[in-house]
Amino acid sequence: MPLSSDSTGAATGAVPVAVDARWTMAYAAALGDDRACYFDTRRGGGVVAHPLFPVTFEWPVFLATHGLPGNETLAAGERLRGVHATHDLHLARPIRAGETLATRARVAGVERRTPGAYQLVCLDTCDAAGEPVCTTWYGSLYRGVEVAGPDRPPDGAPPPPGPLDPGTLAREIEIPVSAGMPHVYTECARIWNPIHTDAAAAERAGLPGIVLHGTASLALAVSQAVAAAGGDPTRVVRVAARFGALVRVPSTLLLRIAEPTPTPEGDALRFEIRNADGKPAIRDGLVTLRG
Repeated sequence: MPLSSDSTGAATGAVPVAVDARWTMAYAAALGDDRACYFDTRRGGGVVAHPLFPVTFEWPVFLATHGLPGNETLAAGERLRGVHATHDLHLARPIRAGETLATRARVAGVERRTPGAYQLVCLDTCDAAGEPVCTTWYGSLYRGVEVAGPDRPPDGAPPPPGPLDPGTLAREIEIPVSAGMPHVYTECARIWNPIHTDAAAAERAGLPGIVLHGTASLALAVSQAVAAAGGDPTRVVRVAARFGALVRVPSTLLLRIAEPTPTPEGDALRFEIRNADGKPAIRDGLVTLRG
């Protein structure tokens, strides 16, 4: 059945989550990012979470949107054709182990795209005092699925970043991805989607085999961008990207990072990732770091 644009505006309640050091450390370990700020529990203020850690507690809240009015019309097979298409995370401040956070999700918009129905979900997270921590704009593309009702573009969504300018390219970095990384990332991030660990499930979804999570590829790029900019992940205020070609495992990714560009938000590092076939797995990548 079509995806109804009437789902726009539907929202979940607040979902609380306790962020503990075991979880934040496991997430960084899954990425092979061994910065002391992620692991040294003797530090003043404790360990901080990797900048892309919000994907871990946002995932179950995002799944809860599947049951919202207008979303429940999709059949199981249509739901399987959904792919994570875009991601735009804005961090008000770093996340630290020991916090209790609460996340709400809202369907921000539904539009027709050439490949199918595109839906943007906004996830807002606050701390125990009600202060904002982060906001993520999570775009899904349901391939071959129609939209019922008029297009409803999202209101308030930030403009997407532009593509990497080859003339500003600063470095290229090869990133090896092991055959077991999807399994390790699944358990450490606590993000369960069988296409990343079950070959039969991946085949039923029309995939050539197990593929790496898009957020894992993105997190690997963020780790490298932070390293290129001095190694302080607490400076990250925005991470945005468009997902493209699949990442099979095992394989080697090629990360291409541009020179930093000053912006009102901070230093912007644009990047892209190409998979083993040379196809863009991540396009229009952006990491912004406060000055």
